[in-house]
Amino acid sequence: MINTLFLPELREMLADGKTQELADFCSALHPARVAEFMKGLSSEEAWAVVSKADLETRVSIFEYFEPARQVEILETQNIEELAELVEEITDDDRVDLLQRLEPELRDQFVLRLSDEERRNFHRLSQYPEGTAGAVMTTEVARLSESLTIREAVEEVGRQSEEYETIYYLYIVDEEEHLRGLVSARQLLEGMRQPSTPLKDIMETNLITVAADEDQEEVANKVARLDLLAIPVVDAQHRMLGIITHDDVIDVVREEATEDAHLSAAVTPLDQTYLRTPILILTWKRGIWLTILFFFALVTAIALKKYDWAFDKWTWLVFFIPLVISSGGNSGSQSATLIITALSRGHITVKDWWNIVWRELAMGLLLGLMLGLLGYLCSMFMIEGEELARSAVYVVPITLLAVVVSGTLTGSILPLVFERIGWDPALMSNPFVAGIVDIVGIVIYVNVALLLLGTA
Repeated sequence: MINTLFLPELREMLADGKTQELADFCSALHPARVAEFMKGLSSEEAWAVVSKADLETRVSIFEYFEPARQVEILETQNIEELAELVEEITDDDRVDLLQRLEPELRDQFVLRLSDEERRNFHRLSQYPEGTAGAVMTTEVARLSESLTIREAVEEVGRQSEEYETIYYLYIVDEEEHLRGLVSARQLLEGMRQPSTPLKDIMETNLITVAADEDQEEVANKVARLDLLAIPVVDAQHRMLGIITHDDVIDVVREEATEDAHLSAAVTPLDQTYLRTPILILTWKRGIWLTILFFFALVTAIALKKYDWAFDKWTWLVFFIPLVISSGGNSGSQSATLIITALSRGHITVKDWWNIVWRELAMGLLLGLMLGLLGYLCSMFMIEGEELARSAVYVVPITLLAVVVSGTLTGSILPLVFERIGWDPALMSNPFVAGIVDIVGIVIYVNVALLLLGTA
């Protein structure tokens, strides 16, 4: 409700051309709140409001717009006005924004950047998507190790507006090799002895990441060590940039969204749901549905292979959904737990034996629990002469075996994918369920043959 509170007033001010009132509105609240209040406006109206503010405020509000709205504004509004705004956006955000545009329009914006920002854009664009280099910013405070504390404070004061963060100040030599860092707090405390060289107070035991390191691993490292920023270096340990905590939040959200899509057997979307064309969305869903279709087809073939057994013991058909759902659900639970633990760094492939042992133990416990329920169901659902023989044991034994198979399959396959360098989330719940369905049918019929074969 609150998001629509100012919409009539904003539209009225736009219609009356009240430039100053619109500028005051943009500067009166936090930029995130201003962007939120304008969600009910069209992109054209939102830009008409924001364009009345000064450049700094304009950039701040624009960065809080949804990516789809940012792109729409760049595609529809005056490129000369927007080029000034794009110039002021941080390096990493600028790359992400311009990469969403059509190549021809992107080139027009790149040509309007200053020489330095254009070089930064091309340099950052070369890093593969999903790596540390692709999400880092080059707007970082670099100080020479030869400076004194007083000189460093003066230098930071002169250039602070150019930096994305000054929580950490990085010390480099003449060839940009990273030598250490000092925090802003250390620098201020050191003013009691302003002539002290930075190299005497800097920390040298630094945590760094390589430019080609996976962004998810970087996010885990920053979260685990509770860092505000982490430096990115090349093979010669030269300072390339930093990844800040807000970049990490974006990475975590991106990875979580990707894993959520993969867990449902959907290829991750390049754009938002509403901006993704229906044909592309259909393809991204259809390719996996086709693969899962063939998994189901194999299950159907397995059922057909044993149709004589189902003809002989018709009551076996009643329990097919129970058997395959129990195996698929247990496998999906294990896969979800293992994929989540891998993504958060709680386990590695080296822990495979401990994981397999735990899943085997859990599979036995869960299988015994469900097997007991299956035994009680069999007592009530299997009628006639079958009850006097071994029929009531077919379902509970099958459930025990299928649940153990499900937990082992769901835990081992993500580890295999991780080991060969694939995203473990590819081994999503539908895939695990599909595999366990086939295994479950084979186990079910063979248990029935073992116990009833002489009947």
